[in-house]
Amino acid sequence: MKATGLVYLQTAMADDAPLIRNISDTALWAAVYRAEETKRRGGLFSDPFAAKLAGTRGRQIYDSMPPRNQQPWAWVARTYLFDHFINDSLRAGIERVVNLAAGLDARPYRMQLPNTLQWIEVDLPEILAYKTDILANDRPACALERFAVDLSIADERRALFAKINARPARTLVITEGLLLYLDRDNVASFAEDLAAQSSFERWIIDLASPGLLKMLQKSLGSQLSAANAPPKFGPAEGPAFFEGHGWHPTDVRSMLKTAAGLYPLSLMMRFFSLFPESTGVQGNRPWSGVALLEKNAGR
Repeated sequence: MKATGLVYLQTAMADDAPLIRNISDTALWAAVYRAEETKRRGGLFSDPFAAKLAGTRGRQIYDSMPPRNQQPWAWVARTYLFDHFINDSLRAGIERVVNLAAGLDARPYRMQLPNTLQWIEVDLPEILAYKTDILANDRPACALERFAVDLSIADERRALFAKINARPARTLVITEGLLLYLDRDNVASFAEDLAAQSSFERWIIDLASPGLLKMLQKSLGSQLSAANAPPKFGPAEGPAFFEGHGWHPTDVRSMLKTAAGLYPLSLMMRFFSLFPESTGVQGNRPWSGVALLEKNAGR
């Protein structure tokens, strides 16, 4: 891949530049949280690649965010729960992982994975070019392929899914930090496109409630809208939304409840974590979770 992704993603922020220019910049921001957790004593995971993937611009974005918008526990819990469900799926016999909108995720490099595992990353050309440049001297633990595809274009993603499906292997799909930026109809179409593939058995998603979606739109909406990536998806049905689109939840974990047992929360967040769990129908209460979905019978 060409080095244009390296130049573009790590261009320093000018004084009058928007904080987040596009959806790819959110991957730089997310990588900083993984780098910080890696440095923290007793961290829930180790990602020695995160700091160099985040680079200078990722740190600039992170440092520019007001403390109320940083909430490291949520980012850490999300990563931890995706790791948990990936390992659970590997124990269940999954042979291939397809990471859609993979961003700067380094799991093929940092996780203990069987060398027989197939791992496929899909994202926009610029971010994959950048990632390939940064990790050029590092070796993944398993077989790794990358496909540059704009997943928002239905015909392109369907063609890619069919191409992957033509190579039989029990497949887990992961979409970390993606669905929030799609509208309801697009999420439904996306889910049905995945369910149409015979080898796609499991899917890991993260999800926000309508209440949390409103908070994100208020606190981050202007920055993300300027980057053409406003938060959109927070279904009132919760994980049950997917039952009408080819999938059903088999395990749902609250990010806050998970963090409360593992991560040093503020007193206020620890208080909120004592509220009764709610992983079903969602309302105005802020809630975020990670769900493991399995394909409906007959699909």
